[in-house]
Amino acid sequence: MLGIINRAFESFVRDTYGAATWAGIVLQAGLAEDHFECLMRYDPALCEDVITAAAHVLARPRDTVLEDLGTYLVSHQNLEQLRRLLRFGGVDFVDFLNSLEDLPARGRLALPDLDLPHLVLHDRGLGIYHLQCRMQIAGIGHIVVGLLRAMADDYGVLALIDFGQSLPNGAETVVIQLLDHRHSKGRRFDLAASMAG
Repeated sequence: MLGIINRAFESFVRDTYGAATWAGIVLQAGLAEDHFECLMRYDPALCEDVITAAAHVLARPRDTVLEDLGTYLVSHQNLEQLRRLLRFGGVDFVDFLNSLEDLPARGRLALPDLDLPHLVLHDRGLGIYHLQCRMQIAGIGHIVVGLLRAMADDYGVLALIDFGQSLPNGAETVVIQLLDHRHSKGRRFDLAASMAG
């Protein structure tokens, strides 16, 4: 697995809790080094070790830590490029949801070896969607919950987004219920990045 996932988790901890907390997680996980290289390949078990250590050091449930990571990936100012990539998925939140299945292929255009979750969206009608997520990381559904909640805010949509269940095939389900498509103004988004500055 490419280190970009591990690096994202490292950045999340450093930006949210500080370098000292990250150092504690490195120690708890027994890592040989205190940083990850984005393009190096790492054993997926190492990512699991880091997540487990983070939950211990932060004294927070593992699922909550993963949801916070998902929120961070969209909302932190250092990751504006990822937010932009996701917003290109659609002019409104429903378009965005329908574009999620194509996200791994879009990501591989930039990084051919990039491991992103396999996503399958099921429209259950009446504004209810089930999103199946599968990846080598256990709990990927919780990361997706945090990410989707932040994206709903970004689009100005009121939605209930919760982890559904783990399936026998290894996939995890996220349940999305759209309540109000125009709940708030949402964050500004332009197709072309600002050239000012």
